[in-house]
Amino acid sequence: ALEHGKSVEANVPIRNVDRTVGTILGYEITRRYGGAGLPDDTIKLHFRGSAGQSFGAFVPRRVSMTLEGDANDYVGKGLSGGEIIVRPRQMAHAIRPGQVIAGNTLLYGATSGRLFAAGQVGERFAVRLSGALAVVEGAGDHACEYMTAGTVLLLGPVGRNLGAGMSGGLAYAFDPGNVLARQVNSEMVGISSDLSSEDRAWLKEACRRHWEATASPFVAALVDDWTTTLRSIRKVTPHGLEAALPVPWPAESRTATPRQRPERVWRVA
Repeated sequence: ALEHGKSVEANVPIRNVDRTVGTILGYEITRRYGGAGLPDDTIKLHFRGSAGQSFGAFVPRRVSMTLEGDANDYVGKGLSGGEIIVRPRQMAHAIRPGQVIAGNTLLYGATSGRLFAAGQVGERFAVRLSGALAVVEGAGDHACEYMTAGTVLLLGPVGRNLGAGMSGGLAYAFDPGNVLARQVNSEMVGISSDLSSEDRAWLKEACRRHWEATASPFVAALVDDWTTTLRSIRKVTPHGLEAALPVPWPAESRTATPRQRPERVWRVA
């Protein structure tokens, strides 16, 4: 793939002593091909096991990394256009409400790309996020801390202090118990159940892509009863940015890039 741009797909075991998996590969791609990276779907890597810290850190565009198992902290740190999928083994039997599948501080400082995680993640999820798109099934305390851009969908319970220091981007949270108002940092963000047609279209596409990537039965159930699901989704917006729109899904690529983002959404970054 590096020398000739040919497609590569590999199945690789992984253990929790394996750290920063994918980072050296990303460096080689960027060194040779610059920010444009490789053609779509050139490198697809499938891992089984427990990943060590910083799985998929700084991975650039056109690289897809799927992990069947679980991961430590800092998944997707500095993600730069790649796609990361984390799902349990034997999905239909393994997933349970509240099951944690990855550690703390996922997507720290990520600028673009996507993360789909079929399970709950730890604290400080998406801290300093500045452009990536993410769908997870719950998060711990301080999610979206200091977030400046990007779009996050939280399809499960969230801890306290959601949106602390958040000055840009959007978050959506599935809140069937109407407890989100007590979990957000109200000094920085507001919540609303009033979803526009653009919000609804983005949310349905996000859930569809999450299901395609992870085969999560939890998300499948949400989509099957979509009308009811929408009534429980809240939009979390930094104060002063209530008119911001969600980032559209680019038709020509599975990885978002800065050039594909609406200018008025991203000006704050």
